[in-house]
Amino acid sequence: MNHTKTAISKRTGETPQLKAVACRSKGGRSALPVFLVCFMMACGSTLAALPGAARFQDMNRVFGLPLWQSDSLWTDNERDAGKRLGWPEESRTATLASYRLYAKDDVSVLGARPYSLALYADKGRVTQVSMVFANTGDRCNPKQFERDTQAIEAALKPLLGEPTQTFFGQTRKIRYKVRRWNWKGHAILLETPENYVGVRVVPAELADREGRAEVIAYQQLRDTLSQRVKRRDNGDVTIAEIPMVNQGPKGYCAPATWERYLRYIGIQADMYVLALAGQTKVGGGTYANLMFENVESLARRNGRRFEQLNLTLTVQNLAKYIDKGFPLMWGIFFDPEMDKAISARSKERLTVTDWKAWLEKLKSARNVSKVGPKMIQMPDSPGSGEVSNGHIRMIVGYNAKTGEVAISDSWGKRFEERWTTVEEARAMTQHETAFWNVRW
Repeated sequence: MNHTKTAISKRTGETPQLKAVACRSKGGRSALPVFLVCFMMACGSTLAALPGAARFQDMNRVFGLPLWQSDSLWTDNERDAGKRLGWPEESRTATLASYRLYAKDDVSVLGARPYSLALYADKGRVTQVSMVFANTGDRCNPKQFERDTQAIEAALKPLLGEPTQTFFGQTRKIRYKVRRWNWKGHAILLETPENYVGVRVVPAELADREGRAEVIAYQQLRDTLSQRVKRRDNGDVTIAEIPMVNQGPKGYCAPATWERYLRYIGIQADMYVLALAGQTKVGGGTYANLMFENVESLARRNGRRFEQLNLTLTVQNLAKYIDKGFPLMWGIFFDPEMDKAISARSKERLTVTDWKAWLEKLKSARNVSKVGPKMIQMPDSPGSGEVSNGHIRMIVGYNAKTGEVAISDSWGKRFEERWTTVEEARAMTQHETAFWNVRW
């Protein structure tokens, strides 16, 4: 019998086609039983690697998660998906939602140990899934980066075949090579930049655009943001609908807070990718100016601009931005005792009915001295030892009657809105140019 030859398409993203199977007897006539044997041998080793042949049950088995309940994740109800996965709800606004699980040591996905598992949604539908494995923020052994990459490839290749090499991301610093597999309108991206190993599941058309979202018209966005300004009877003016990102056990305050702001104005962002752009160090510490330069570049690609402000912190100056629906990114020096007092006072503030008495109570809080740089144990990076007390948070509101400022930290829902006095806010501000805002 002549040697059997098979030709299988190697183009990932397309369904490989079996082009020829030639099995003949010595006499040159077709030998059906042998043909069937050859066909089964050829297909038996490749059928599992035909993307079109994979079922959603197969995808769930390989991932080790009940991620799909049909052939399309993009038609899935996000609440059903979050419940099915068992990932806690991280954030919810009128349109956006996210779920995030900081996984325990015994969790395995795609044959590797994940540290962060996140699902994003818009208008009730899933929009993408982000999974982070070995990463510098969790102090992973450098050898684990290679082990995780190999394990993930070994899990996906038998089902989806060889990946293509492409790019994802929109700027020089926030753009990296990925290995891409396609399956029924999904792009599965294996990301291996220098600071983490990740798998992202996104719509194929978004991957085709390298992650660039559709740009919202200038006036439409401006109108939308202005409608998010809420005014309360007590004089509070706050901004609603800012997504929460829980930075978890890492010092990723700057990347997480920038992710929140970018998503607030309709730009897709991920704190792990932003950490790469800002050269965020293990346990925290970001070059703020470098981070801003790269966020500004990302914003430009999406039809937006950011600017660094020279701002004296007063209620009147804050109102110029808050009244339009623009939160402020804010660089501070973190003081644990001051922050503890702010949390306790914010909790008490929720039940205040006598605002004249509240003004009297605030007098002691107004007598504060300047907070300077020092080494402390940050509450958002437990177990990391002493680190710099530099921190990024948002200003999301003000009250002119009480002289208070609403602040927001990327530590989970409990920290979405707290209140501090203007004097405390000034004392913790790093410098007058430690403010950033979207530019119009």
